[in-house]
Amino acid sequence: MKTTFRSPFATCGALLIRNAQHPTQTLINAALIILATVIITHRCSASTNYVAHEWGTFTSVQGSNGNLLPWRPIQLSELPKFVYSSKIAGSELLVKPSLITYQRLETPVIYFYSQDAMKVTADVRFPQGLITEWFPNVSETSTGHSITNGTNITYVQEGHAVWRDIDILGAHQDGGLPRDTVGSHYFAARATDANLIRATTTNATELEKFIFYRGAGNFKTPLRVTVDGNNVVSVENTGDQPLAHLFLLNIHDGTGAFAMLDELTSSNSVRSQSLNDTAEHWNRFDLARFQTELGAQVQIALTSAGLNPDEAQAMVNTWRDSWFTEDGVRVLYLLPRQWTDGILPLTLTPQPTELTRVMVGRAEIITPQVETRLFQLLSAAQAGDTDAQTKAVSEFKHLGRFSEPALQLALSHTNYTSLVNFSYQLLRPPQPASIFE
Repeated sequence: MKTTFRSPFATCGALLIRNAQHPTQTLINAALIILATVIITHRCSASTNYVAHEWGTFTSVQGSNGNLLPWRPIQLSELPKFVYSSKIAGSELLVKPSLITYQRLETPVIYFYSQDAMKVTADVRFPQGLITEWFPNVSETSTGHSITNGTNITYVQEGHAVWRDIDILGAHQDGGLPRDTVGSHYFAARATDANLIRATTTNATELEKFIFYRGAGNFKTPLRVTVDGNNVVSVENTGDQPLAHLFLLNIHDGTGAFAMLDELTSSNSVRSQSLNDTAEHWNRFDLARFQTELGAQVQIALTSAGLNPDEAQAMVNTWRDSWFTEDGVRVLYLLPRQWTDGILPLTLTPQPTELTRVMVGRAEIITPQVETRLFQLLSAAQAGDTDAQTKAVSEFKHLGRFSEPALQLALSHTNYTSLVNFSYQLLRPPQPASIFE
């Protein structure tokens, strides 16, 4: 049997012929068919005619030998109180402060751009991690159960979050967005031309300019950084895709320097830079100008990867007080899209006409000098040097979120249990809470 496809326009022609003796009816039928065709075409195009852009950061800590360090940020970056957080079963304790992991997934946001109001479902999976914070509220979320604590790394499996039927509103406005007096790493992300979104769950209807989430997990990023005794920093590509837009930062006592490293084109390719090199190899400034100059270069890198200029500016402003301010040695670089899609699969339904995902890797480096200095101060403090004790406490606080892995490295230089116990008693990093058996 032969099947014939008949288009609306063919049908329209047939009606015109059949109703040639009824011109009024012919015109009505033709108008109705054309109107229906326009409506169908508009709905089909509107259902997929939108763009989605995402940016975020993966932060890890490495020792001078290039090995990833398990860590948990004792000092958490501030988020607004309205942001949702995972809780430990049966208690009010947050999961994230207790997780000892290799990676922190920090502030991914997903923007939407559409000329028409529409609904989109966002499904984020984190196969080797746990989604710990989010806003608006999710339609469903799940976490893994293979978690250990104490001195061991915390392992989490298959974090998952779904925002079902998010309304992408046609109007570009900010009215009705939730506010708070805290949240330095949240509100700057709103400064874009993205559409307003509305999420409706059984408990509330919430407005925002993006989908926000965070997490923690155990996996390796494709960059290994080592520092030798002569302060030579070497960065190595350990992945399968090229690594581009690499920035080596060295911030100390109100001054900053950065060097832009050449692309690591293939696996095992290496670039080296001495922290002691002369100014011709570095861009050295007072901290205020350093932030401006480096921020401009990072924005260029982000826009070249596909972000809109206002999105790149929003990302830089979100992390300016961390990336470009905190003392230490770190490497910032763009992660390959293929790597991101494998580590953090994202499904948007319906599919957008364009999906851009730009993730920055941040490798925080504990240098040999930091290890040695902290060890020497703790040794002197145990011997009764009160000045060394004060300096050790100050140094520990100065290290901020990365103080605990620095302490672990410093104490790796001794086998004396008494010094280890003294150091932990002096500095008192809070011990991990028990999460799951």
